[in-house]
Amino acid sequence: MTGPTLDLSNAVAPAMSTTGMPTVQPSTVNIAVAPAVGDGLLAAVLSGAVVAAVVTAMINSVLARRSTRLEERARVRSTLAEAYQAYADYKEFPYAIRRRRTDQKEAERIRLSEELRKVQSRISYYQAWTRAESPETGAAYSELIAAVRKIAGGAMHEAWKVPGLENDEGMNIGPDRVDLTDLGPSEEKFIASVEQHVAAITSPWWKRTGTLARTSVLALRERSTPKA
Repeated sequence: MTGPTLDLSNAVAPAMSTTGMPTVQPSTVNIAVAPAVGDGLLAAVLSGAVVAAVVTAMINSVLARRSTRLEERARVRSTLAEAYQAYADYKEFPYAIRRRRTDQKEAERIRLSEELRKVQSRISYYQAWTRAESPETGAAYSELIAAVRKIAGGAMHEAWKVPGLENDEGMNIGPDRVDLTDLGPSEEKFIASVEQHVAAITSPWWKRTGTLARTSVLALRERSTPKA
C-alpha cells in the first residue's frame, strides 16, 4: 500500500550562505502589523486636534456673545439715561418760568417756549424708543411722563401766572410754591424697570428665555382677566 506523496515541485530551496549553512528568511509578520498601528496613532492625533478645535471654537463663541451683550447693555443703559434726562429737564421748567427775566418779557416767553418744545420732542422720541426696547420699561416711562406732565405741567401753569423775579431773594423756590414730591413713586418704578431690563441683557440665554416666558404668561393672564 502506497502512502500519500508530497509535491515539492514548487518549493523553493533555502538559500545557502558562504559557509554552506542555509540562511533564515526574515519574518514579514511585523511588517503587516506596523501600518495598522500607525493608522490608529494618526487617527488618535487627528481626533485630539478636532476636539481641541471644537472646544476652542465654543469658547470663542461664548466670549464673543458675552462681549456683544456687554456692548448692548452699555448702549441701552446710555439711551435709558438720556430718556430720564429728558424727563428731568421737563421737571425743571416750573422753576425756570418763575425765574424768568422781567426786563425782556416777550423774549423770555419765546425762549422758554422753544426750550420746552425741544424737551417735548425728546420725550416723544424716548417714549417710542422705550416701548420698542421693552414693553415693561416703555410702560413705566410712559407712566412717568404722564405724571410729570400732570404735576410739573400744573406747576408751570401756575408759574406763568406770577410775575418774574426781580430780586435774588426770590431765587429760592421752596415746595410751598413748586411741589414735585408726588413724582417719587413713578420715578422709583421706572428706575426699577430699567435695572431689571439692563440686568437681563447680560444674563445667560436660559435665564433670558425663562424671564421672557414668565413675562408673556403674566401679560396673557392680565389681558384675559375680566375687568370689573
